[in-house]
Amino acid sequence: MQLKKNWNYIWRNKRRKQGIKQFLFLMPSLGGVACFVLLPFGKMTVSSFFIVLTGEFAGLKNYMAVFQNDAFEIAAANTVRFLAAGVLPLLLLSLGLALLINGDSKRGKYRYLYLLPLAMPAAAMVLIWKLAFSGQGFLNRFLGTHTDFLGEESAFFILVGSYLWKNLGYTMILWLAGLKSIPEAMLEAARMDGAGRVKRFWLITMPCLKGSMFTITVVSLINSFKVFREVYLVGGAYPPKSIYMLQNVFNNWYLYLEQDKLSAASVLSVIVLGAVSLLLQRLWDWE
Repeated sequence: MQLKKNWNYIWRNKRRKQGIKQFLFLMPSLGGVACFVLLPFGKMTVSSFFIVLTGEFAGLKNYMAVFQNDAFEIAAANTVRFLAAGVLPLLLLSLGLALLINGDSKRGKYRYLYLLPLAMPAAAMVLIWKLAFSGQGFLNRFLGTHTDFLGEESAFFILVGSYLWKNLGYTMILWLAGLKSIPEAMLEAARMDGAGRVKRFWLITMPCLKGSMFTITVVSLINSFKVFREVYLVGGAYPPKSIYMLQNVFNNWYLYLEQDKLSAASVLSVIVLGAVSLLLQRLWDWE
């Protein structure tokens, strides 16, 4: 009995020391997140319920002002539209390319080239846009027209195409990492049992990619918000209506010191993105 008590004491003491080491290891990262993310977000959340200039409690007035703002409605609609038109095709196209390249040594030999679009600066990409799609650009010279495609509804599709081109290779590499983690013996066993390529894909490959799929989807959503750089370089603070995004609204409110609405809109955005992430997590965990 005494030996058992001593063993339990030693085990608890060891677990306690391991917990302290783990906490000390994580403390720099946790401190950085707390100082630069959690505390500012907490202050912003409190500010969203006050009129910043006077310090008067406003309740939900700032949130109502956001919902009644025409610019916010246009930007929110464009952002949702961009997510639907960009993220889903990106996931499908990159997965298709990953399946095509996986297991083919010749096609996979130069996979590092697929990451080159990420190395291209946003300013260089926008310069190419202007050379190709402006009123005097290459496309107009080819068509014999003088249409400014960057100032029309077509600007939205140019932006989606740019997002796909820039992130396709990177997302494909993430899919390839997931495909490489699937045991080859499992696929070979299914092949020996007579399962065709399509059946193996749906019954083995996709379930094994479940964890990778969630990570890739979240990363793609985050990257979709980075298109603000290209939008701003094309149209400045007030780009064409078709590519006027939420980041443009936030940037303009910041410039005009409308911190009340900016704080409320930021809180709403975090709530929506958090809800989407939780929904995706529940969908992935659902059996």
